[in-house]
Amino acid sequence: MKAPENRRVFVVGYGAATPLGKTFPETWRRAVKGNAGFRKVTRCRVDALSNVVGEIPGWNAEELAFADAKEVYNWNADFVLLTVAVCREALLHAGLEMDKETAPRTACMVGSALNGTDAFRIAMDNYVNKGPLKVSPYLLPNLCANLPSGKAGMLLKFTGPVFSPQGACASGNYAVGVGARMIRDGDCDFVLAGGVDTCLMPEIIHGFENMNATIKILPEDRAHDDPSLASRPFSKDRKGFVLSEGAGVLVLAAEEMLSVYGLKPRAEVLGVGWSSDAFHFTRPNPDTVERAMREAVEDAGLAPHDIQYVNTHGTSTRRGDAAEVECLRRVFEGHLEKMPFSSNKSQIGHTLGAAAAIEGALSIEAMQQGMMLPTINYIPDPAFEGLDVVPNHARKMNHEIFLSNAFGFGGTNCCIVFRGV
Repeated sequence: MKAPENRRVFVVGYGAATPLGKTFPETWRRAVKGNAGFRKVTRCRVDALSNVVGEIPGWNAEELAFADAKEVYNWNADFVLLTVAVCREALLHAGLEMDKETAPRTACMVGSALNGTDAFRIAMDNYVNKGPLKVSPYLLPNLCANLPSGKAGMLLKFTGPVFSPQGACASGNYAVGVGARMIRDGDCDFVLAGGVDTCLMPEIIHGFENMNATIKILPEDRAHDDPSLASRPFSKDRKGFVLSEGAGVLVLAAEEMLSVYGLKPRAEVLGVGWSSDAFHFTRPNPDTVERAMREAVEDAGLAPHDIQYVNTHGTSTRRGDAAEVECLRRVFEGHLEKMPFSSNKSQIGHTLGAAAAIEGALSIEAMQQGMMLPTINYIPDPAFEGLDVVPNHARKMNHEIFLSNAFGFGGTNCCIVFRGV
């Protein structure tokens, strides 16, 4: 194999569809205002206490300009066309066009935790109620993890590598990390890196509820009459995450491509750290989570005190939030009391494989705007006394370097350090 070229890698654009908005600008406008994107589920009918979710407002594949009715019917796993829409937005934001030079040097890797489970549900309903001949011949392609990236290539015309990093809820960061390494090593010049999940189905909602992962909203809960209060990372009354759908894609580019194509650098991918827990399929292992954070900082050539903000995984579970804070204390020691951290999941819920990419885009935009997004719905937990979670309101605060944490089921951890430009 050829030696790596050790090129610097920059984020030059991004796109997102979240419970705050079906585009990144819509998401950003509401995020800055401290809004939350939660409501009782309308995508399906469920009889569940975990019935508050994050749905992409106004998302309707039939309204996409690039997909006709036949396309929408055939590609009935929502994560396929949602990925295409967000990749398209990200390329437009970057100002990068596909031509004979850029197309073969552009890769796409969009990860997912649950893939096309909605297409499987439709196929199963057809099989049971209408017979085997009514199972779509598009079922298997709809289930393929790489299909969203591949379909994006078909419509947007890039011909570099396409695949799906499968890192559960850390998939978005894995995509950025692997994509950055591919650019660094000279395998490609541009990468569309991110994650996507469209998970709001009865079986998935009940599955998360039955494993006590999502919040069960009882009459006495403060979110019973106001669903916007359901996600509350690091709060003393946190009870589980809010399940959400979403997608996020960052456009990465090699440093020398910036001037060639007139691209605006928005942040540099400075360091990557990854590990696995070898411990439990859902419970974090603080030792290996800590190692992923440390290795990201070391890979960036920095010391812990150089980090100025952390975009946490912060899911709003009792065990997960406590474990993450324990690891932050180990890594940053006394610096943690001076370093803000917050969780975007307080506003958008847990978008699973999409979470890290969406949160990376939001944090880069916030860094560019000289601000930090908040942890909303926060009621102080005495266990975290003295720590700054940017409570309840966005804050004007210039910073240049942040760490983005992402952890997933199966004990997978991936942390990225970004630097502003």
